[in-house]
Amino acid sequence: MSETNKETLIKANAAISAGDNEGFLVHCTDDTEWVFVGDRTLHGKEAVRQWMETTYVEPPTFMVDNLIAEGDFVTALGIISLEDENGQIADYQYCDVWQFRDGKMAALKAFVIKA
Repeated sequence: MSETNKETLIKANAAISAGDNEGFLVHCTDDTEWVFVGDRTLHGKEAVRQWMETTYVEPPTFMVDNLIAEGDFVTALGIISLEDENGQIADYQYCDVWQFRDGKMAALKAFVIKA
């Protein structure tokens, strides 16, 4: 199951990088919960959709250094590049801990720091 979850996350991130937010969201549960540590919490797929519409106006790119999977969890470490509040492309180091349920992403705990 761990390898399947890793493959799902890779496909989902590829969809975001291609500007296909709905292609990403198909991999999330309806009740997905995203916690951005020290910032905000999103409850449900619709909240994530709305956040993505404003945050990913220009599709981000990912450089994943490590994907670590065990059981229902996949941890991704790397750099995400996206437009910041000033319209400039900025790099952010991140550690995302994803929890999967029935093959879909059910929860995220994200630690994100502007590089």
